[in-house]
Amino acid sequence: MEFAQPGHTWVMKRASLVPEFTVPTPEQLPERWPGREVELDGSVAFVRDTPSGRPGAEPALYIHGLGGSSTNWTDLAGILAARTDGVALDGQAIDLPGFGYSGRARSYSLDAMANHIIRWIEHSDRGPVHLLGNSMGGAASVKAAAKRPDLVRTLTLISPAMPFLDPRRSLQGRVVPFLLLPNVTRLVGRRMAAMDPEELAAMVIDSCYADPTRYPEQRRLEAIEEARLRHQVPWYAEAYVGSLRGLVSSFLRAYLPGEGSIWRSAARITAPTLVIAGRQDKLVDIRTAPQVARLIPDSRLMMLEGVGHVAQMEVPRSVARAVFGLLDEVGAAGEPSVAVQVQGTVRSRVARVRMAS
Repeated sequence: MEFAQPGHTWVMKRASLVPEFTVPTPEQLPERWPGREVELDGSVAFVRDTPSGRPGAEPALYIHGLGGSSTNWTDLAGILAARTDGVALDGQAIDLPGFGYSGRARSYSLDAMANHIIRWIEHSDRGPVHLLGNSMGGAASVKAAAKRPDLVRTLTLISPAMPFLDPRRSLQGRVVPFLLLPNVTRLVGRRMAAMDPEELAAMVIDSCYADPTRYPEQRRLEAIEEARLRHQVPWYAEAYVGSLRGLVSSFLRAYLPGEGSIWRSAARITAPTLVIAGRQDKLVDIRTAPQVARLIPDSRLMMLEGVGHVAQMEVPRSVARAVFGLLDEVGAAGEPSVAVQVQGTVRSRVARVRMAS
């Protein structure tokens, strides 16, 4: 299947990296950033502030993926906030509705998630923000950036859960048929309740990391604590199943005519965009990230060898180098960037993307 934008010439660049020695190196792993509850449209939204403390730092918003939480951004947000030479980010990481410490939602569709992101930016009055999204959070960020370009200064997508139709390309593909069962939420809830938190955390780490041995012990203990939290949240299974159904629905609609296609949303994005993916991703087809980067008008692509689904957790310094490269490029306002080009080719072409099927 093809999706075309006749008459438009897009430019996709290779991602730019700042020199490694310019990236802040924390002396030890940071603790999870402090969080607070905020009432938003009659529901509880939970946010963790990742302040820079540096004058002139620019606002950022971090969006986690399916089954994740705001803590997925602890390491990367700390690095991006600590920069002393160049643009630093003053960040907020939110728990999407139904996840982490946020309240339940009436809808877990991708459009509902995108509207929540938009409402948060409006409520916080910090826009336009540098928007960073992982997995489902990346797909929702695509929708949000297309709907409200005035609220997004740059967009960074890490393994965005954009459409692909081969279930063999994802560990979650085998559970998709069960979404048709009317009592699947109850079944998922029972399954999760029966799992020991340590077992649940290990399963998540193994599916998200290319090399689970990279997972620090401090982070493993925090993951076990989060898994224990999920046992205590009565609507977690509802949120997980509802969000997965929303993703599958967006995948199917993407290949149908009409404005509901998320690929059409991607083609409308005006913000400078960075797309990052790990070549050992077990959850999203690795062919997806290049397709996304080819379709977004002003995009950069970085594929990471030996990295899985959550590059911001597995190799946060590598991701930070690319994000800083994007920030320097945007902040330069036409002046030569201080970033180092990873691979020197820049390709222009009519945006014509063949979708994986």
